[in-house]
Amino acid sequence: MRHRWLGVIGVMLPALLGAQTGSGPYARIAVLRPLDGETVEFEAGYIRHLEWHRQAFDPWTWYGWSIWGGERYRWFVYATFGHSAAALDSAVAPAEDERDNVRNVAPHVEYVENALYEFLPGLSRGTGEPQPAARLEFTSVDLVPGSATAFEKAIAATRSGLQSETLWFRMVAGGATPRYVRLRPRPSLSAVLVGSSEQALPDAVRRLVAKSIVEIWTLRPTMSLGLALPTRP
Repeated sequence: MRHRWLGVIGVMLPALLGAQTGSGPYARIAVLRPLDGETVEFEAGYIRHLEWHRQAFDPWTWYGWSIWGGERYRWFVYATFGHSAAALDSAVAPAEDERDNVRNVAPHVEYVENALYEFLPGLSRGTGEPQPAARLEFTSVDLVPGSATAFEKAIAATRSGLQSETLWFRMVAGGATPRYVRLRPRPSLSAVLVGSSEQALPDAVRRLVAKSIVEIWTLRPTMSLGLALPTRP
């Protein structure tokens, strides 16, 4: 009987891992606000929670950023990219994940946002997974209703002029729509400033935009999982 079950596991495990790691255009981006006076406790708890993911052999890559510039200064963002719809349905041990999250993270934070996005390669330069650079320029754009098609067309027209990694995503669920976000990984704060000429949205979309914000995020390698970080020379 034992050998029979080992055979079943041997057949099922590759299929399960394949479902978990299926690549696709979808991303999950969530925002947490550490409670006043509990940043140290939050970070320690979050690192313990990442260790649960590691011990559970989670195949997903998890990015962690602190918001360095913007109204949400010192808030925390975690995200995972490049998933198929089936992979999102096959996250590792959801019930156990939630229990560990409630134990280690929830007592120290306010949950602010949790949204699903779709990568838009026709508007972007780069893949649907950002490079793990030290800084990231994040732009959020809320549109007036009914303007999504015109917005995407206008942004696509500027794609050929992009000089560096620029990733556009469309919100699928989790907030007010239509909403788009742009991620621009950069190696340093000075690189963000030097590339500011690329920051402005094209004139053609100004009448379509109801609200836009720009933030600078700092990558937190110790609060990330599975990143292929660049090596120093």
